[in-house]
Amino acid sequence: MKNLFKSKFLMIGAAIAVLLCFPSCSKDFLERPPEDSYSVDTFYKTDAQVRASTNHLYSKPWYNFITNVAWAIGELSSGNGRTWDPRNADFDNFAITGEHGTLTQAWESLYAVIAQSNSLINTLPKAVGPDVSPEVLNNALGEARFIRATAYFYLVRIFGSVPIIADNTEYVLEPVVPRNPVEDVYKFIIRDLEFAMENLEDKTRGSNYDENARVSSGSAKAMLSKIYLYQEDWSKAYQLSEEVINSGEFKLYGGDAEDGDPSGSYYDLFLTANDNNPESIFALQWSTSGQYAEGNGLQSLFAQAGITGFSDGWSAIGPSLDLQAAYEDTDEDLRYYATIMAPGAYYPDLNGGYTVSENVNHQGTNVGIKKYVVGNPSTNGGGAMQSYPNNTYILRYGELLLINAEAALRGGGPYEKGVESLNKVRRRAGLEDLENPTLEDVFHERRIELAFEFEWWYDVVRRGPEFAIDYLSNTERGTFNNDTDPPTVNSEHYTPTADDLLFPYPSNETQNNPALLEPPVPYDFEDGQ
Repeated sequence: MKNLFKSKFLMIGAAIAVLLCFPSCSKDFLERPPEDSYSVDTFYKTDAQVRASTNHLYSKPWYNFITNVAWAIGELSSGNGRTWDPRNADFDNFAITGEHGTLTQAWESLYAVIAQSNSLINTLPKAVGPDVSPEVLNNALGEARFIRATAYFYLVRIFGSVPIIADNTEYVLEPVVPRNPVEDVYKFIIRDLEFAMENLEDKTRGSNYDENARVSSGSAKAMLSKIYLYQEDWSKAYQLSEEVINSGEFKLYGGDAEDGDPSGSYYDLFLTANDNNPESIFALQWSTSGQYAEGNGLQSLFAQAGITGFSDGWSAIGPSLDLQAAYEDTDEDLRYYATIMAPGAYYPDLNGGYTVSENVNHQGTNVGIKKYVVGNPSTNGGGAMQSYPNNTYILRYGELLLINAEAALRGGGPYEKGVESLNKVRRRAGLEDLENPTLEDVFHERRIELAFEFEWWYDVVRRGPEFAIDYLSNTERGTFNNDTDPPTVNSEHYTPTADDLLFPYPSNETQNNPALLEPPVPYDFEDGQ
């Protein structure tokens, strides 16, 4: 049923995307489809058609960002991972320039998500038939605005000040678009999420995982709590996260009856069969079809040769020595086995049973990566080379508990409530409670809980330039020297500047739109978006 749903989910979305000629991964994020290329009069006549209109927003336009960008920024730059791969080694040593193709992919992919969201936001209200219920219409608009907000959240964290585009058609004759201040980008994000929170359906997450795929009002509230964490509004971050926790909509996948869903575990979170489990707040939905860009490509980059069933498995990134040392107990912490492949470890879910080589050595780290590595099509539910069906988490309940914990420990709520949220995460991981945790404990837990989910760079940077530069310059980015017994460390450290904490705009974008190099211009919020 799951595979049928996911395949149908993508096919319907692809059909509508073709019909409306939405721009996807275009080099020009302001590209406008020709007016005579579609007719919305023949679509959006029923509730089912309107519900299906948002399907594609959960997948294909995100492909390049997730497959090629998110881990390079989130894990390589933060020091959680390391690589010799010449395509992305500059993320290790802070040598990224606007000429780097990965930055171009980030910009193009995220603005493609925005362009496709904008197409729905600006088309649906005028195109729906009289039989479409207002609730269904507003839910679809809420989905589009939730997903647009998420894309802008990545953009503002990666580049800082960026252009806010609410309607791509407004810039057809004026492709030079000013960038807008960071505070305006966040205001735009908050407005989108508030709309989503008010208009998306309420849900009860149950055992029918297919029904959990779409975002809900609770998803929007959870994402908004994260935005307020970045805005350092601890009270709002705590209040919203606490409301989501108390709603009971989401659960930790694993734990006792009070703390979560005892049928699962942290390890089980990342199995394809458990996509859209009750912990998933927002996840990208990938197809089982095996068509390029309809599935995610992470396994191709993370796995070692021989796991996927194809000629990929490139081990392009390895868990850094620094990350490996950060686990407080690799035997007790269940997240280690689910995230990192140690020599000799056995994984029964991979290809009917897989034992890691004693010589495993991704990028000089003497270990490999397990998270998002799911095995060949016959054991993981389908897919093909560079196109695998397992979901990609953008936000899940484990992180929401840590948002709640951080906001409380920073004074936004009762300290003891934050402690309990933190310890729920630790208990699920098999660790003992902390009686008097500090903010450093919360950040440590975020690093381990979300390792290789592409968040650690943003967590480091949001603590401010002084902290970030000190932390990043003291992060071990070296390799093991296996010519000695025991292996020694070929140590590598790199010191960023304050300018390195944001990435440069892609050079081709500044050439096409020189306004990116001019001072930001306040955004006009008068249009209601």
